[in-house]
Amino acid sequence: MKEITVNGITLAVHDEGTGPPILFVHGFPLSHSMWQPQVFTFAGDHRVIVPDLRGFGESDVTEGTVTMEQHADDLLALLDELNVNEPVVLCGLSMGGYIAWQFQQKYADRLRALILCDTRAIADTPEGAENRQRLAKMVIENGSAAVASAMLPNLFSPATGDRDQSVIDELRQTIAATSPQGIAAASLGMAERPDVTPLLSSIETPTLLIVGEDDGISTPEEMKTIADAMPNARLEVIPKAGHMSPLENPKSVNAAIHGFLQSFTS
Repeated sequence: MKEITVNGITLAVHDEGTGPPILFVHGFPLSHSMWQPQVFTFAGDHRVIVPDLRGFGESDVTEGTVTMEQHADDLLALLDELNVNEPVVLCGLSMGGYIAWQFQQKYADRLRALILCDTRAIADTPEGAENRQRLAKMVIENGSAAVASAMLPNLFSPATGDRDQSVIDELRQTIAATSPQGIAAASLGMAERPDVTPLLSSIETPTLLIVGEDDGISTPEEMKTIADAMPNARLEVIPKAGHMSPLENPKSVNAAIHGFLQSFTS
């Protein structure tokens, strides 16, 4: 892992391989480690850039509220510090998708394509925002392990636990090791994120949407609505996967990503 200083903080980033760059942006409340199956697959012929976002993994923590726009600004500064001058493919999961929307709005000229995994375009409902505020309070009072226990039942397909319980156990460890202040700041930031649905029809960037067939958070039906609203998007539904499809069924996710990349690089 490299340590790169951007916007007054230090971000930890895994930077491997050469070729067209892919920037992988993790979900909440995780770290770069969730992308290990994708790094292994794509680092052979791409430059894979996989940071720990502000507040997560080995990166510095900012207390208070960290918005999705702030994360997008951090990613731009990170690319600049790594001397990544050509447009990137940005692949984000869940919160990483929320950040991707902000990156696309502000820095579309730095994007070659978008890959949005198990994410949403709408803002939180008032009830959803209140839940995120409660989670922020809970993690400060009770610690990150409590967040892991609360979140994990909703993240995975039943098929994943039957097939490989270690995937779930490793994610529990990642969440439990995450800074409570980092989790709280991102949760509050997600509660404030804007509705990007009105912008979807204007996004010309080639986009692949990926969703687990058993995702109950960002459902296949909801992600199909997003894909249908975008002029240059396709949707791939991943079997035997829930909200963590890149971890649950990496073979199918990687095949979908590979086919998408081939569609505009061949």
